[in-house]
Amino acid sequence: MNSQIDVFVHRDVVEFADGVYWIGALDPTLRTFDIILSTANGTTYNAYLVKGSDGVAVIDTVKKNFSDEFFARLESEVDYSDIKAIVLNHLEPDHTGALPELMRRAPQAKLYISRRATSMLKALLKPTTGAFEYTTVNTGDTVELGDRTLRFLHTPFLHWPDTQRTYLEEEAVLFSGDVFGCHYCDKRLFNGQVGDFRFSFDYYYAHIMRPFKKHVMDALKLIEPLRLKLIAPTHGPILRERPRRYVSHYRELSTSSLATEIGNSDQSMIIFYMSSYGNTARMAEEIAEGAGDLDGVRVSIWGETEPFVDLIEEADALLFGFPTINGDAVKPVGDLLSSLAVVNLKGKLGGAFGSYGWSGEAVRMIEDRMRGLKMHIPREGLRVKLIPTEEELEACRSFGLQIAEVLTGKSSEKRGIDFADLM
Repeated sequence: MNSQIDVFVHRDVVEFADGVYWIGALDPTLRTFDIILSTANGTTYNAYLVKGSDGVAVIDTVKKNFSDEFFARLESEVDYSDIKAIVLNHLEPDHTGALPELMRRAPQAKLYISRRATSMLKALLKPTTGAFEYTTVNTGDTVELGDRTLRFLHTPFLHWPDTQRTYLEEEAVLFSGDVFGCHYCDKRLFNGQVGDFRFSFDYYYAHIMRPFKKHVMDALKLIEPLRLKLIAPTHGPILRERPRRYVSHYRELSTSSLATEIGNSDQSMIIFYMSSYGNTARMAEEIAEGAGDLDGVRVSIWGETEPFVDLIEEADALLFGFPTINGDAVKPVGDLLSSLAVVNLKGKLGGAFGSYGWSGEAVRMIEDRMRGLKMHIPREGLRVKLIPTEEELEACRSFGLQIAEVLTGKSSEKRGIDFADLM
């Protein structure tokens, strides 16, 4: 093989490294994935075959309704009796749909999963199989295929607790699971040949990996030292040209830039608000002034509700001010809080405030939603009927200062004690 790694096509099977094959499936007409993801270019369910001198390994499978394609490709290369190992990097149904039938056809094969995947595997297989055996693996564990070695990397929460990566040492191929993947279907398969998939790559990261940035960084510590000729994800193009740039891009996407702007010692508070007649706006301004009186707190105030995900994700405290209309929180706050499902908010401080005419339910509704997002609410929200008085504006300043004191540790209250933290 030449330095660019030749591609051989045989009955739709693609060999992209010596003895390493793509045996997955293409789904070009898919337009929505898992209800919430737009897939304008469809997707692929990438599964792989590794041939060694002492047996064969299958790495991941496909969505159930694409099983026929998967088995046809698999059978064109090997007999089921040759299969020594079945590796699952992730147990979501789009990667394990063909697993029960594969286990039935290759009963001698050993199944390898991460140590966090056992309960998920039992739930997955119980309707279709009886007793089955599996082996759990951790970082550094290996499977030998004679002249081939598969080494496992334990990388949980990317994006389920069970996720891991598999590295083929001799060919320097990383089977990366959902990491470095995207929903982009192109039968040419390789990043240097397919169309422009940059948007799909970043969109996938934003919706799938972004909430788990800490775990991304932990995984990169294991991945970056590896020799990498190829990255083979479970969705989207196989990364054959300059694979390391995608690793670097993940680090860039997962690294906070806020510290370079305000310093590591400062705390960031963002106040979002909407105001019908200026009353909630007055409250927001006074809360910001009160919080800003404390050294070490940087306060930003935004009079609109666009989902500034980067700002929200890097902030230490988030306050939301909205009026109550017809006994409810206004729609924009619901849209804003719903959009935060892609952000890890656990442990961030939160607060709510707002003006109202008749009732004032919006503040409590916002607080309940923040608790559902596992935020910590250190102070009961502020409600002001119609136009705030001077006393009420002073209460707003005090509210902002009290939250800032919790934020900086200058309050006697221990930050982070909240019912949401116990969920």
